[in-house]
Amino acid sequence: MNGTEILIDLARRPLEAAEHLRGALTPELLNAHPHHDNSIAWLLWHAAREIDEQLVALTGAASVAESGGFAVRFGLNVAPHELGYGHTPEQARGIVVRDADLLLEYLGAVVAAQVAYLETLDAADLSRIVDERWEPPVTLAARMVSMSCDAAEHVGQAAYVAGMGAGAFER
Repeated sequence: MNGTEILIDLARRPLEAAEHLRGALTPELLNAHPHHDNSIAWLLWHAAREIDEQLVALTGAASVAESGGFAVRFGLNVAPHELGYGHTPEQARGIVVRDADLLLEYLGAVVAAQVAYLETLDAADLSRIVDERWEPPVTLAARMVSMSCDAAEHVGQAAYVAGMGAGAFER
C-alpha cells in the first residue's frame, strides 16, 4: 500500500463512522444541545464543510456545497465559505438540520471529492508544501491527514452525543 492509498483509506473513515449513526439520528436528536452550543447537526455539517473548503483551497474547484446544490438544500444562514470555525454560540445554534440523510449525503459527496482528488496524486505531489504559515511548513499529505482526522474527530463527537441519555440535553 502506498501513501496515496493510505490517505484514501483514511479519507473514507469519517463517512463510514457517520453511516453507523444513521438509524439513531432523529430530527430532535440532530438538533439537541448537550449543554453545549454544537449539536450533532453542527458537528456533521462542520465535518463536511471543513473537508469541502480545504479541498477548494487545494484544487481551486467549486465547493461541493455549491456545485452539488447542498448550500441551497440546507437553507442555512451562512456565508458561502463559512465552515464553523470561530462560530459564536448563536451561529452554532443556528445550524439546524432536520434531515440526517442530507447531512450524510453531503459528507459522502465531500469524501468522494476528496478521494477523487487523492486518486490524481503521486508521491511527489504528497510532499508539496501547501501552507508555509506553520513550522514546519505543511505538506499536501499532512493537510490530507489533518482534514480526515478533524472530520473523524467531529463524527466521533457526534457518536458520543448520540449515545447520551435524555438527561444530558438542555430542555
